[in-house]
Amino acid sequence: MAKRRREIKTYKYECTLTGEKYTLTQKAENADDLMSVAAYYEMHAEKDDRPLDIKKKLGLLDPQVKEEKTDSEAEAETES
Repeated sequence: MAKRRREIKTYKYECTLTGEKYTLTQKAENADDLMSVAAYYEMHAEKDDRPLDIKKKLGLLDPQVKEEKTDSEAEAETES
């Protein structure tokens, strides 16, 4: 006898800030607290640790802007 495939339940949610709709396979405990990645980084810009090439692809940076050096890289050059 063949095994039956288990049905996967999907839950649809919407980001409260951006209105982006997405689907999860687990039920969220606090659906009102869910937000998209874009909304999270919009609220917490200081925690945005994505590489510059990713930011350029997303259109967050001007493509003609040269890569900025981090503070630690700038300090290392001044010490040399």
